[in-house]
Amino acid sequence: MIDAPGSLEKATVLVVDDTPDNLALMSGLLEDDYIVRLANSGERALKIARSDTPPDLILLDIMMPEMDGYEVCRRLRTEAKTRDIPVIFLTAKSEVNDETKGFELGAVDYITKPISPPIVMARVKTHLGMKKMHDFLKDHSAFLENEVSERTKEITAIQDVTILAMASLAETRDSDTGNHIRRTQYYVRALANKLKNHPRFAHFLTEHNINMLFKSAPLHDIGKVGIPDRILLKPGRFEAHEMDIMKTHTTLGRDAIQQAEDALGIEVGFLKMAKEIAYSHQEKWDGSGYPLGLCGDDIPISARLMAVADVYDALISRRVYKNGMPHEQAVHIIIEGKGKHFDPDMVDAFLDLQEEFKAIAARFADSDADIDKKAQYLEQAIAEQIKL
Repeated sequence: MIDAPGSLEKATVLVVDDTPDNLALMSGLLEDDYIVRLANSGERALKIARSDTPPDLILLDIMMPEMDGYEVCRRLRTEAKTRDIPVIFLTAKSEVNDETKGFELGAVDYITKPISPPIVMARVKTHLGMKKMHDFLKDHSAFLENEVSERTKEITAIQDVTILAMASLAETRDSDTGNHIRRTQYYVRALANKLKNHPRFAHFLTEHNINMLFKSAPLHDIGKVGIPDRILLKPGRFEAHEMDIMKTHTTLGRDAIQQAEDALGIEVGFLKMAKEIAYSHQEKWDGSGYPLGLCGDDIPISARLMAVADVYDALISRRVYKNGMPHEQAVHIIIEGKGKHFDPDMVDAFLDLQEEFKAIAARFADSDADIDKKAQYLEQAIAEQIKL
């Protein structure tokens, strides 16, 4: 809970002066309204100011031996812990240059001796009130920043869980296993980080965009939820007309994400990338892919990254109807696709990251239980299709 200005707790005033009579005079003047602390040297004043219970305001003499008030003020202003304590110079030095120097060092006020008690009390009260308001606003700002940070973390967590839930929904209807979406996420991020300083990709692969790629990658096959089971779950090769239907998953995915964005009423960064990836990750560098037959740099960078990640994982992964390829064989196929299926520079990056890809695959490997569960689902789904 943040205390508003006007708290009844007494403020603490530190009086710094090397003359005992001056300390006694100021203590007698202030003690009815404030907690008064006294220091007879600059070193003692700095020690009190740096303590766990610093003063709320400092009344500081200038002419002191060893360390004068100007130096005390300068040191207070250079340290984070003490720079916000208001300093009022209380001194016999009455020249304009002296006063100017005091303000330049960061003092909030300058009172010359001999003092007028009502003026001293009025100025102390004014600057303590300003200090209390400053502290309140500072604390309130920190409180709001913390609240925003916590809400942002909460929204991000909900966002991430929602994406994975949507992606997992698509995977449950596919013959792929669930960890495919996790593996491709990390493949894409590894490739993006490898290429972020490459002259062809540096403009796009900023830290922000790499984070957005990582978030959106799981939605690359979301369109498969719209493919009929008789095609999606077919264990063998597709007939030509079946393949035509299967290819529509890219458009279905893009349109589904667009509908979600339309419902929000605003453009969302990671959804923009998700649309690109869903729609274009089956495009090929040489223009032989789908749905638009794009080629080369006309294919979005996000989709080109996903193409490498998706194909590699499809090659090495065990499915209910096939065994996965050895890593080396999958690498050979990726190399053969350089300049045909894949962006050549991305293939070079992939080759440099081979061991990291293997580690990601091992980290999110599918268990035998995953495969068996998927096989049971597939058998049941096919049986239901036969009945129909």
